[in-house]
Amino acid sequence: MNNTPQRHQYLVSDEIDLLELFHGIWKQKKLVIGCTILACVLGVGYAFLAPRVYQVSSVLRPAAINELDALNRSEVYKLPPAEALAKVGAQLDSYEVRLGFFRANPALFEAFQRPGQSLEQSFEAFNQNSINLVTPDPKRPDAASSYLRLEMQYPKGVDGAAILNGFVDYAIAQERNQVASDLKVIVNNRLNELKGKIDAARTNYEADKASKTAMLLEADEVKRASLQDELTALRLQMKMERTNRLAELAEAISIAKSIGIKNPTTPSALDRNGPRGSNQLTSIVLTNQPIPLYFMGTEVLEAERAALQQRTNDDFTNSRVAEIGKELRMLDVNREVEILNGRKNEDMFLQDVEPLRAEEARLRGLNIDMSMLKLVTVDRQALEPLSPIKPRVGAIIAISFVGGLVLGIFLALIRHFVQARRNRAVFDDRRSPHQ
Repeated sequence: MNNTPQRHQYLVSDEIDLLELFHGIWKQKKLVIGCTILACVLGVGYAFLAPRVYQVSSVLRPAAINELDALNRSEVYKLPPAEALAKVGAQLDSYEVRLGFFRANPALFEAFQRPGQSLEQSFEAFNQNSINLVTPDPKRPDAASSYLRLEMQYPKGVDGAAILNGFVDYAIAQERNQVASDLKVIVNNRLNELKGKIDAARTNYEADKASKTAMLLEADEVKRASLQDELTALRLQMKMERTNRLAELAEAISIAKSIGIKNPTTPSALDRNGPRGSNQLTSIVLTNQPIPLYFMGTEVLEAERAALQQRTNDDFTNSRVAEIGKELRMLDVNREVEILNGRKNEDMFLQDVEPLRAEEARLRGLNIDMSMLKLVTVDRQALEPLSPIKPRVGAIIAISFVGGLVLGIFLALIRHFVQARRNRAVFDDRRSPHQ
């Protein structure tokens, strides 16, 4: 009967009693406090002995519109402020640009170089762990999200602010040089294109000039040949007319001799001096006809025949011969062709090249000072930090305290449950003989 309460007590103990657990932990408060103190000591030791890590950052924003006005007004290279910021961001994120800055400033990176490592290997470790480019959320295209933030973490003994500011300046200079190079290439390409168009206009002009000259000379040759043919035909005609005239004169001389006309006379005069019957016949025959040539008399007719026989050139007898000669003389020199070939500055006569020359002069007169071109605005330069970001002493101590406390409570609970199991085992051993 006396064993029944004890048995009931241990049976109830199988259920978890929070008050009993708290009492068991409180009995082991020294263990809990010891674990907490030990964890705090370890945390404080780590917090003060761990290497200090510092962080600097720089913020870039789009440049003002007037800063890029000279470049955009050139009508050659368009670069809006947002695009300029994106280009600088690409330079900041470029592996080649970072390596170039690393190589150009070895004194700033001595702390990152390790013995036995090449320059590229040292840079790789620095590039992966030190510099981070933060870009705005692409889902927010508003003006407030247009920025770039460059962050750099570095150990103690490194001039992080100088490295980050120098790198930002280096990247901006690289992009400025790239823009200047692109602008130069575009301008040269435009100038070559304009030169090609002007050369094409000059070639067309020379071809037109040669064609016009050939056409003028050909027209002169055709006209000269036509005049020569006309002159030849005209001279042949005059020669035939002279031959016919000689035949007429010979016939008239023969008639004049046969009727005894030596000197010029008329039919009426011949009628009064000659026999009656014959004169009447002559008057009847010649009433309605022009006076025959033989009435000129043999002396005049023979004189004319002698003159015609001695003539060597009939050109003076026709005025058209002189006109043909004048026209042929004028064809010896084509003044229009002479003026075309005598032009000293033929570029003045090119068609539709004035706008091309104006554009060429404008491009050659571009004077954009690329050294003063402001691609972005440095909204915030990197400044030397006042305190490191790692390790965080307060957070480490708090975590150490909480961790030590949790560990102590956990160990206390384990000891409590082990002790409870042992007590139940002892109770079971004592109850067995009575049964």
